[in-house]
Amino acid sequence: MKSSGKCCMDQEERSFVNRQEKICTKLYNEDEFQPLDPSQEPIFPPELIRMAEDPNKRRLTFQGERTTWIAPVTLNDLLELKANFPEATLIMGNTTVGPSIKFRDEFHPVFISPLGLPELYFVDCTDDGVTIGAGYSLAQLNDALHLIVLEQPKEKTKTYSALLKHLRTLAGAQIRNMATLGGHVVSRPNFSDLNPILAAGNATINLLSKEGKRQIPLNSHFLERSPEASLKSEEIVLSVYIPYSTQWHFVSGLRLAQRQENAFAIVNAGMSVKFEDGTDTIKNLQMFYGSVGSTVVSASQTCQQLIGRQWDDQMLSDACRLVLDEIDIPPAAGGGMVEYRRTLIISLLFKFYLKVRRGLNKMDPQKFPDIPEKFMSALEDFPIKTPQGTQMFQCVDPYQPPQDPIGHPVMHQSAIKHATGEAVFSDDTPPIARELFLAVVTSTKAHAKIISFDASEALALPGVVDVITAEDVPGSNNHRGEILYAQNEVICVGQIICTVAADIYAHAREAAKKVKITYEDIEPRIITIEQALEHNSFFTTEKKIEQGNVEQAFKYVDQIIEGEAHVEGQEHFYMETQTILAIPKEEDKEMVLYVGTQFPSHVQEFVAATLNIPRSRIACHMKRTGGGFGGKVTKPAVLGAVGAVAANKTGRPIRFILERGDDMLITGGRHPLLGKYKIGFMNNGVIKAADVEYYINSGCTPDESESVIDFVVLKSENAYHIPNFRCRGRACKTNLPSNTAFRGFGFPQATVVVEAYITAVASQCNLPPEEVKEINMYKRISKTAYKQTFNPEPLRKCWKQCLEKSSFYPRKLAAEEFNKKNYWKKRGLAVVPMKFTIGFPVAYYNQAAALVHIYLDGSVLVTHGGCEMGQGLHTKMIQVASRELNIPQSYIHLSETSTVTVPNASFTAASMGADINGKAVQNACQILMARLQPVIRKNPKGKWEDWIAKAFEQSISLSTTGYFKGYLTNMDWEKEKGEPYPYFVYGASCSEVEVDCLTGAHKLLRTDIYMDAAFSINPALDIGQIEGAFIQGMGFYTIEELKYSPEGVLYSRSPDDYKIPTVTEIPEEIRVTLVHSRNPIAIYSSKGLGESGMFLGSSVLFAIYDAVTAARKERGLTKTFSLNSPATPEWIRMTCVDQFTDMIPRDDPSTFTPWSIRVS
Repeated sequence: MKSSGKCCMDQEERSFVNRQEKICTKLYNEDEFQPLDPSQEPIFPPELIRMAEDPNKRRLTFQGERTTWIAPVTLNDLLELKANFPEATLIMGNTTVGPSIKFRDEFHPVFISPLGLPELYFVDCTDDGVTIGAGYSLAQLNDALHLIVLEQPKEKTKTYSALLKHLRTLAGAQIRNMATLGGHVVSRPNFSDLNPILAAGNATINLLSKEGKRQIPLNSHFLERSPEASLKSEEIVLSVYIPYSTQWHFVSGLRLAQRQENAFAIVNAGMSVKFEDGTDTIKNLQMFYGSVGSTVVSASQTCQQLIGRQWDDQMLSDACRLVLDEIDIPPAAGGGMVEYRRTLIISLLFKFYLKVRRGLNKMDPQKFPDIPEKFMSALEDFPIKTPQGTQMFQCVDPYQPPQDPIGHPVMHQSAIKHATGEAVFSDDTPPIARELFLAVVTSTKAHAKIISFDASEALALPGVVDVITAEDVPGSNNHRGEILYAQNEVICVGQIICTVAADIYAHAREAAKKVKITYEDIEPRIITIEQALEHNSFFTTEKKIEQGNVEQAFKYVDQIIEGEAHVEGQEHFYMETQTILAIPKEEDKEMVLYVGTQFPSHVQEFVAATLNIPRSRIACHMKRTGGGFGGKVTKPAVLGAVGAVAANKTGRPIRFILERGDDMLITGGRHPLLGKYKIGFMNNGVIKAADVEYYINSGCTPDESESVIDFVVLKSENAYHIPNFRCRGRACKTNLPSNTAFRGFGFPQATVVVEAYITAVASQCNLPPEEVKEINMYKRISKTAYKQTFNPEPLRKCWKQCLEKSSFYPRKLAAEEFNKKNYWKKRGLAVVPMKFTIGFPVAYYNQAAALVHIYLDGSVLVTHGGCEMGQGLHTKMIQVASRELNIPQSYIHLSETSTVTVPNASFTAASMGADINGKAVQNACQILMARLQPVIRKNPKGKWEDWIAKAFEQSISLSTTGYFKGYLTNMDWEKEKGEPYPYFVYGASCSEVEVDCLTGAHKLLRTDIYMDAAFSINPALDIGQIEGAFIQGMGFYTIEELKYSPEGVLYSRSPDDYKIPTVTEIPEEIRVTLVHSRNPIAIYSSKGLGESGMFLGSSVLFAIYDAVTAARKERGLTKTFSLNSPATPEWIRMTCVDQFTDMIPRDDPSTFTPWSIRVS
């Protein structure tokens, strides 16, 4: 790969012809890392060990402002405390009590923490079973059960094996290390994974108090919180006894969650059946279900009616009918997914039925028939494997100077600091004298008039300094349509009405709860896109592009299909929530802000407008932010202004950090989208005409919505040439928090609709989707629908390599063979092409500047307008400066982004951060090198430090600004043509999934990604961006689900309710290849790759669609069905229609108000 440092593509062309491309697969060098030295690992402090072992240790008591924490040192001490404080809560791992205090406002005046009492930590094995101490963590329980299962005969350990299966996925490793067996059992959460199994296995709870010992069965009465079966207030759980299972006793645990690990079950169950010896006649049957009611529920009536029955298909049918009658989930039940949960109740029962049938057959194959071979795969849960990955990219040209880092996979400059926790973020700034903390008070109504506002009770609380409202804004409270503080009227749930400033955050938060507001609802309340269309509620005029004659073309096609696709929104879920530190200065109304943002100039603009002072008096500093994904382009400006108003009013520094729940509620996310299409095509799959309409749910203020709908319309053809094409789009105004920029900027939503109608055409033509994609794909130098010329050769190259090197066709045949042999599990494959755009249609947004200083010791300080948010922008800029100045990277430092050093900088977004800032840094370095040339010519063999010293002596300036005017982009919407983007990035992705038709779970088996990277400045960073974007896209299209009430309240406000991918969702095998091409317009012929991988995650969505299609085909159902995003377990299960989905009761939608609604 040729790279000379000058943008001379002729050299690269020659290297292309004369030398075969060499591919590298190693992204790092082991020499970069220090070898592991076990002696340097942190150890538990010896002093604390000695304190714990001290025989004379005494009870510890900590007295807080409102609570007392007591740590007893003996079991008797614990029982004494529980007798004295019977209502005190026992706390061990704090995994239940802590969240209840924080999120549900529970209050406990006394905590008793018996952590470390030896009497609570033991395992006692007897002839009948095992007793385990209540203090054992779930991780310790896991280890203990593993040993028992290894030592005991299989028939005795069925309950333990069922527990182990659930312990593998229950919560995460950190929770399992802290949560205790006793705490889990006694808290009796309705979603408990372990309690239903323990109940099915006939476990017993051993209790202790000053009055003595007592046992209670862990059964339905206990789990359903019957008073007579619960603990007395002075009792503690000492241990749990779990009996051995027997030969004719079967115990199973079953569950289904939104993701495989670290997620509460949507429905889970513990089931057991005991047969008369040597028969399949039911002697005893127990079924316990979680997440179907306010407690774990026992289907005891069903079980009672089935005693004496044989374990056969008729029994199963009756059992399903009976259990659905007994366990009633109301149509408006909390958590929603009512029909899905009803289906899971009997789907999990069917899985248990199959497992028992299989177990009976293994015991006596002659007497008990086996289950059908095609049903076997239904018994197995998806395995959890360590993902394997391969990354391929072009090696650096061997003729490139060794010191030149361009093209090398250089490690992120802050990677080690990120891993060790040494990286400093805004909230890591040490406390500032007299600083105050800010808490928000937000609207609880979507559209209402504020009738009264009373903050007197809040102001009277300790530590509260002030309550800030719209009346305290000295300048504009509504800048560019973005409202800081609601005044008189609220327009969404989550709109900021006021903020409370206090000495500590806890005081501010408590005071915020005391602000009293009364409302009067205003009609209409618009939540969904359909409601916006009904009320003609829009922000913008219609945006349209059109080519050919669409109406005429529809007259001459073989077939026409019409349909629509709903694509729901997405939460940014950056690691670091919105963070602002506003510091007022003592003179000239200056204000300094430390903020996590992608657009410091925008923060500066809003703060200046809000405070009614010149921008020159506002200094915004941004060292790094913990992820942005578009969510920190506009939102930090509004929140920064809110914080600045508080700092201005109080005259004190303000620390304003949004908690995760507030962040998710207030800041919006990706726009939900509704796409409607009418497609005309020939029987051979050639699409002749397309008429597409897009509507996005913008929320209550404009934010970036007009730009998003522009992008949606402009990018709406993806990789396909349709000669008669019309696309229209509008941004809907609703009463939701305003949605904003998000990685891909409309493209990931819009192109799902494109791929959906391509897939629908394929179905109608009885052709494979990949064939229809190939037929309609751009093949030669062409013009887009908006008349921009481009060459699709890299697109064709990525597509071809993806099909060939992923072994797509052989694997598709293998998947078809798998599907023939398996009824309840299906595999699907899909491949998607991509034509993605970079940059912005408005030319002046593409400009950039940099400032480079050379110091007398030869070290270099680089500053530019781009923001580091984990993507490695600063690392690439160091590489650029290193090449241009011809010095080692170690000489170069990059400290922060600031409006003081680089004014008027554009946002770091649209995948152009390295493009435009790299050009600016390059320009500055080239100016400096030009100044140094006379010195270098006189001493060509001198050292860098010598040249710098001599230049200074000759009064040569060693500091300069660099500038890049930007790409000359434009778009004329009246003429429907232009060159809105400087270039395109192409790619293709192939994914293979396996779905469980009984539960809706899916497993991503393999993904192959081929991305047109042109010449990668840093393959390690670029591949990291591609992989990260793909996984984020995969989450968007599958498991990430935002749920709103019909009143516009966002339910999904925490990691409990909103699931992003974890390691269990990563493909078991992922292969990423950077495909080489040319891009003379960009620095070093590179391409911006920050966003493009997002859409490639849709290959998982369409692979799921392919698998579901196979299931429906086998069941005799229609081939074409609506495809919406995300393809959640609920969608998968309910689309795989079968006898169980047909069996559940259905409710008339007109008779109830659903718990949640779709807003797209």
